[in-house]
Amino acid sequence: METIQEVLNRLDSIVDECRINQSRIGYFTILYRQVTRRVRDGILAGEFEDNKRMEVLDVLFAKRFIDAYEEWKSGKNPTESWRIAFEASRNSKHLVLQHLFLGINAHINLDLGIAASETMKGKDLSKIKGDFDQINLLLSELVDDVKANISKVSPIFGWLIPLAKGKDEMLLNFSIQLARDGAWKYANEYHLAGNQNIEIEKRDKNIAELARKLINPGKFLSFLIRIISFAEWKSVSKTMDQLDLILPEKV
Repeated sequence: METIQEVLNRLDSIVDECRINQSRIGYFTILYRQVTRRVRDGILAGEFEDNKRMEVLDVLFAKRFIDAYEEWKSGKNPTESWRIAFEASRNSKHLVLQHLFLGINAHINLDLGIAASETMKGKDLSKIKGDFDQINLLLSELVDDVKANISKVSPIFGWLIPLAKGKDEMLLNFSIQLARDGAWKYANEYHLAGNQNIEIEKRDKNIAELARKLINPGKFLSFLIRIISFAEWKSVSKTMDQLDLILPEKV
């Protein structure tokens, strides 16, 4: 893949596969497709500091998710962060929001820094900081849309959030800003690393641990999750369709 349209075509096919197979990987894929569409529109409108470079970043960034998905689907081992997210997609007990955040966790906390470094290979990484932040802002805005409307697929979700009383940091208030800041720090470490494969392994180990905490956030939140999950829609394809309505394409 070399263009953002090729990325969108592949994301379309993954969404279709997930809908047919009732795979919860489709939840994150729909969100990410919306981000990619928004980046495409921004490039066409000349919104970024370097629009040609943004397309390169977007393609490299998307390719890490798509490659991980293909590896997992073919029985190979993607990064541990993605493996946990993909394996969790088989479990109907996890919330829609958990599935979304597991994908975001792997993609921002691990993949984004690598993609930024690869985009600026042999160049000054700091030059891409503005567009790096912008792609995170777009994702954050779309996640906020999902969280604001999640009650459509999870009727009692909104009722129980106040009960968490600040204990929901690792799940219900997953911070895109904190993930972004950590991703930028990691991008610099990766960019300067002598052995980048070792850097990926080290980072992946830490991000995989965050994924495990998203799945098992402790007794109190796990209790809330069981209650919320009981009332969530069980049809994966129906939930995917609703998420697509929550996040309408901007044209």
